[in-house]
Parts: sequence; structure tokens; C-alpha cells
Amino acid sequence: MNYTPEMEKAMQQSHKMGYAEYARNLDNQIAVEKKRQREYEQCKFLVADLENSVIK
Repeated sequence: MNYTPEMEKAMQQSHKMGYAEYARNLDNQIAVEKKRQREYEQCKFLVADLENSVIK
């Protein structure tokens, strides 16, 4: 995969590892993807809560 310096910087800031380390280690990939899924679920819940507040 080709990645930009901005993508590398974001990966370092968010997950404390670069893309090379992420790609080499399956455990790292699983941990990163679990964290992404948790953040997605939290955002989804927040959006639903905000939509309910706006509709009322």
C-alpha cells in the first residue's frame, strides 16, 4: 500500500506505530482495528443522540 507522510503521521499520533510496524504484526493490526471499531461505535451513538436531541 502506498501511504503519504500525512497518513504516517496520523498513524503515529493515533496508534503510536508506523504503517510498516502495523503491516508486519497481526496483533498490532487487530488492536488498531478494534480501537477503530470502538471509536466508530462511539461516534455512531453520539450522532444518534444528537439527532434525537435536534428532532425533539
